[in-house]
Amino acid sequence: MHIQIISNLDQVSRSAWNALVQDNNPFVRHEFLAALEHHQCVSKQFGWLPRHIAVYEGEELLGAMPLYEKYNSYGEFVFDHAWAEAYKQHKLRYYPKLVSAIPYTPASGQRLLVKSGQETEIYPVLLESALQLAETLQASGVHWLFPLGEEQDWLSQQQLFTRHDCQFHWRNFGYQSFDDFLETFSSKKRKNVKQERRKVKDAGVELRVLDGYSATATDWERFAFFYQHTFESKWGIPTLNEGFFKEVAAKLPDQVILVMADKNGECIAGSLMFRSDTRLYGRHWGCTEYFDSLHFEACYYQGIEYCIQHHLQVFEPGAQGEHKVPRGFIPTLTRSSHWLASPAFQQAVRQHTLYEQRSVAEYMQSVYEHLPYREDFVAEHLRP
Repeated sequence: MHIQIISNLDQVSRSAWNALVQDNNPFVRHEFLAALEHHQCVSKQFGWLPRHIAVYEGEELLGAMPLYEKYNSYGEFVFDHAWAEAYKQHKLRYYPKLVSAIPYTPASGQRLLVKSGQETEIYPVLLESALQLAETLQASGVHWLFPLGEEQDWLSQQQLFTRHDCQFHWRNFGYQSFDDFLETFSSKKRKNVKQERRKVKDAGVELRVLDGYSATATDWERFAFFYQHTFESKWGIPTLNEGFFKEVAAKLPDQVILVMADKNGECIAGSLMFRSDTRLYGRHWGCTEYFDSLHFEACYYQGIEYCIQHHLQVFEPGAQGEHKVPRGFIPTLTRSSHWLASPAFQQAVRQHTLYEQRSVAEYMQSVYEHLPYREDFVAEHLRP
């Protein structure tokens, strides 16, 4: 068995890497991660340097870990700015650090890619390899963000710090239609959703739901403009680009869902989602004109309809956003694991994570009091 540190994913066989991917998760697939590298979405410019781990036995790939050497905390969605500031105050370097995550993507998925049945053998090899690399690079720590539940359970047993947070996910309880889904709402909340959808229709906005086959080059050029415009006007640095969107659409055409909104023959907004075999993931949105409730329609309601039509079980629309709750999204616990090299902060960080876990639990419980669903439905299906 031997270990390789990969700075260019094209060094790894696409078929071998993808053979380790569960649920056909688009973000963990070789095509998605390699496209980020091909179009410099992860690069020195943005502080994301690929340092993927590959475990081989002879020529066979037994395990892998998507991993990046980081020089900032941008695009992670598990916020550690307070940790970085504490290091700075004590004249310690917080960067570089190592992060096992999908860049700019707060979605659950594998971080310990292992051939089925070999988890017990390969998980420790991946963990030890990451810690050894951190020592070599003099990194402050290693962070595994949004891993699968069973991976997080194993990482938690390795004496790592565990952080909790809350996202809002939609769950499919065997709905046959969007109206069937709305029947689980209280009458007032159901009326609100119907009004929002009607506003978009009455405004004369038409929506097109496309995939990698049906979306044209013009559609992707337009969406890339929406994405860049939105980030530059609101959120900061637009790290993705037109070339990346087009490559991913070409390489993963069945897993890309592009919702484009047209008004008077002109495309004025777009929403990008990805799908696995069982889940839908909402990722990006942008527009050049504002219409009441169009964001909700393009980003949430169209996604819910897609899940119902294609029998997907969960819709993860992205990080944060209590405005998702009245539209049927449920508070859902997310977890991450963290290892810090310096012993100086061990006790303080552990106390912080325990406090954070209690706070998140209390917050999620309070959100449950504001779900739009009927009380009988909550009692039967949703009570935590």
